[in-house]
Amino acid sequence: MSSPTPEIIEFACSGCGKKLRVGQDAVGKKARCPQCDNVQIVPSASEAAPQAPAEPAAEPPIVSSAEADDQSYTGSVFDAIEGSSALPPAQSAPSVEPQRPVTSLKGHHSDDTAFSETRELFQRITDEISKIYVGQEELVLGTLVALFSGGHVLIESAPGLGKTLFVRTLGRVLGCNFGRVQFTADLMPSDITGAPYFDMKANEFRFRPGPIFTQLLLADEINRSPAKTHAALLEVMQEFRVTIDGTSHKIERPFLVMATQNPIESEGTYNLPEAQLDRFMFKLNLDYPSELEEAEILKQHSQQVDLGKRLEEELEVITSPEKILEVTRQNGDVLIADKLIDYINKIVRLTRTWPQFHLGASPRAGITLMQGARTLAAFNGRDYAVPDDVVQIALPALRHRVVLSAEAEVEGHSVDELLTELIRTIEVPRL
Repeated sequence: MSSPTPEIIEFACSGCGKKLRVGQDAVGKKARCPQCDNVQIVPSASEAAPQAPAEPAAEPPIVSSAEADDQSYTGSVFDAIEGSSALPPAQSAPSVEPQRPVTSLKGHHSDDTAFSETRELFQRITDEISKIYVGQEELVLGTLVALFSGGHVLIESAPGLGKTLFVRTLGRVLGCNFGRVQFTADLMPSDITGAPYFDMKANEFRFRPGPIFTQLLLADEINRSPAKTHAALLEVMQEFRVTIDGTSHKIERPFLVMATQNPIESEGTYNLPEAQLDRFMFKLNLDYPSELEEAEILKQHSQQVDLGKRLEEELEVITSPEKILEVTRQNGDVLIADKLIDYINKIVRLTRTWPQFHLGASPRAGITLMQGARTLAAFNGRDYAVPDDVVQIALPALRHRVVLSAEAEVEGHSVDELLTELIRTIEVPRL
């Protein structure tokens, strides 16, 4: 219908013949066909447009290299922006209805024919979770990457998006203990870590473990408690132990904290300082479900059926804490080439000199990107990481570790927007 413009290059997929469109910046780079997943080099000029089309064909899709089933770039966290290097910003938001981010691993150098025990485990876990928990694939993938990397996640979302249901579902599927703590203004450190009590029979003090002694912990509205309670929780997240009266009590591994913040109500809250935000591997921003997902939620969860009973009867325990620790150790053996390490290093260091950031990311951000990329590669059935793995987790790994300058805030910039722009300026290494 539309003829090629100087900014757009149109060419046919060499695999299936589908017409593809990309921006000029993509010349010489790889692009993935959304129909057949064929990857080919973008030509320097558009192919000859067909004359007098027989039928009013639909607008051909704009393709990014990491795009698979998605037809549009939504700008969401786990959407690939590696392809972003091949897609100019002006073309990244076509006027179509925004789609939910698809975080199945298709399109990210996954090989459906490859066999990997970790890949199979990941697919079995996500399949089982989807029986009860609908949508929010970004939350599911981000949490699993953090869990199998030994990290924790900070979630910013409105109330009522099913975070507690997700933790209970995840605990059932993984065979792990789970708990939930509602953080309030009067919550004291001993309320979560536990405290000693005097045993009258034994005539001695004993330790009563707090709710933090679990494996999957939902710290709901963490920013409503004072700083000393934050410090107690974050110390446990880092050290995996609680020290009371000079005695250390170990936390059973794996140990994952999912802390939530409500972005709407800020009255009576205590913002986490940057040093404490840095302890979280990812910050995930959740949005409301799509229309179809919300309809499915209404069907599944409106019949007054006891949730605990459903979890026991409908879900199968897929793995165990021991297996999770074993897979986490194996993920550490995934190969990351020197060029990819340089790529990660450039991304992190550039945040410190980017003019619109007042504070850049710490070296821990680079470590997080390395660990997350390894785990994501293992989920894809590979024993080596690629730039797509890094880019896919770059926003959740960096967005809470940088601080906007006052000018950038006044101008209305968002952290995600600036990080995406920053990553696009760095050349993607060819491995």
